[in-house]
Amino acid sequence: MAAGLVLLAAHGYSTWSDHWRPGGLRLLPLAGLCGAMLLRRTAPRTALAVSTPFNLLDVAFGPSIATAMIYGDALYAASLYGRPKRTAEWLLGATLTTTVAVLAVAGVLARDLAVGVVAGALAGTVWVTPVLTAMLVREHRSRAEAERQRARQVARLAEMDRRAAVGAERARMARELHDVIANHLSAVALHSSAVLKVRDLDREGLDRAMTVIRENSVQGLAEMRRMIGLLRDGGAEGADPAQAPRLADLGRLVERTARPDLTARLRPAGGLPELPAPVELAAYRIVQESLTNALKHAGPGRAEVSVGYARGRVVIDVLSPLGDGAGLPGSGSGLVGMRERAAILGGEFSAGPEGGRWLVHAELPLDGEPARDGEAAL
Repeated sequence: MAAGLVLLAAHGYSTWSDHWRPGGLRLLPLAGLCGAMLLRRTAPRTALAVSTPFNLLDVAFGPSIATAMIYGDALYAASLYGRPKRTAEWLLGATLTTTVAVLAVAGVLARDLAVGVVAGALAGTVWVTPVLTAMLVREHRSRAEAERQRARQVARLAEMDRRAAVGAERARMARELHDVIANHLSAVALHSSAVLKVRDLDREGLDRAMTVIRENSVQGLAEMRRMIGLLRDGGAEGADPAQAPRLADLGRLVERTARPDLTARLRPAGGLPELPAPVELAAYRIVQESLTNALKHAGPGRAEVSVGYARGRVVIDVLSPLGDGAGLPGSGSGLVGMRERAAILGGEFSAGPEGGRWLVHAELPLDGEPARDGEAAL
């Protein structure tokens, strides 16, 4: 308002004729336009509707710079903030039509095309330019909002992936912990139960049972330390491959798998090539868990373990007698864990009765790629 008063005082306007001197009436459109601007954000279309008659009145008096700038801002606000979004398109069509009309009327009244062109250019600058500017700003804001929405969606997807990775890591840790603990503690529990139940056990039998208990305890602690060290180092990268169980250790593992009524035997298998560390560790764990299940559930007799190589795959077969076994409790995750280990490496796994015995069969390809970061065994 103050700037408009200064411009009016400096005669920043034009008159249509020398005899038309509205004087103080010029303050009326200026005050009306400034009052309408109070609604430019809260009700932009209402502000435009209120300011349009005052702008037309000012044009009738003789266009002034102050009112032209204020009305241009009203058009800009209505195009940018108005609802619905098609308001800007309607205003663009209306201002273009009015500009062409001004060009034609001014040219006819002045009988000079140049005058009409100048009048049309001024009208386009005051009316069309603010609408086009608002449309550009609105388009940029829409694109920015779309990018923000996309960034939020990407962040949500990343969080979902992170949670899925954490869940998978927990499952792998639980599977490894189960395999490490179950085998050794099952052997310890069975042999300690035998020592407690058989009161007249001879010294040789007692020594044999205590040796098995000690070996399983020491081996279980060693594998627990290895797993804890692996977790502290943040993954398999920090673990020493030499400390990981190998298929060469299967003989000792099979020897420790025994009950008073159950023995285990490893069938010699030759021609086994050098295996990738994930494949070798997965094969060892599958045999270990199969023998643990045999200790818990197999009937009297002998369990037989075979590990061979055929068709570019490591073939594992563990046969054990059917029966009620020792009645030790189980978590029910042994078969699930073995199946997951084979699936991670792209192999095959099956388990079930066959020919009156329980057969665990697994095939692991030598080129099997772990599902995540080379940690097939986890």
